[in-house]
Amino acid sequence: MSNFPAKLLAGYRNFMSGRYTDERERYRVLADTGQKPHTLLIACCDSRAAPETIFDCGPGELFVVRNVANMVPPYQPDSQFHATSAALEYAVQVLQIRDIVVMGHGRCGGIQAALDPSMEPLSPGDFIGRWMSLVRPAAEQIQSNDLMTQTERQTALERVSIRNSIANLQTFPFVEDRGDEERISIHGAWFDISTGELWVMNEKGDFVRPDIEEQTLQAEIASA
Repeated sequence: MSNFPAKLLAGYRNFMSGRYTDERERYRVLADTGQKPHTLLIACCDSRAAPETIFDCGPGELFVVRNVANMVPPYQPDSQFHATSAALEYAVQVLQIRDIVVMGHGRCGGIQAALDPSMEPLSPGDFIGRWMSLVRPAAEQIQSNDLMTQTERQTALERVSIRNSIANLQTFPFVEDRGDEERISIHGAWFDISTGELWVMNEKGDFVRPDIEEQTLQAEIASA
């Protein structure tokens, strides 16, 4: 076995002398009492779109699930392995999460692959190809639109995929039941890596820029 990455060890050293020292008591409380995150955040594996960084959240605040292209499969109990479904089940049933956010991002490699019909499997298992087939119907419709540029197609599918995942979330009985009882809320978001802009999905399914200052003020009033 080769040596552990020196970059990570250096980062850990900085963590222990910096953030951990500042938040030592919080870590101790979390260790003793368990986690009580307020939000399940389903995000992409992409190293440029880390939810804890984007939303400036500390330990214990977010329950994060990351997969290729931040997708949620439909409810399908069978003999297969379902990592995202398992995490969703735990977050809702055990942690009693009240908010679920599906966050996509610009320049997503998985979405780019879904839009490229000539894409060859990366391995005999074609794991990415099978996974991205969840958005294949939408990808085929968007790719055939000659009025859009390739960049516009990419952004369109990134956002359509978020709506698709939200629809799939609602096929899980334990999510649907809590939604009907208004015990859980589902949200969509899209993050632009190049500009840092966050777009959130409104009740009509459109992506809009939130009024950050107004929402921050409301949050401060609520917590006062």
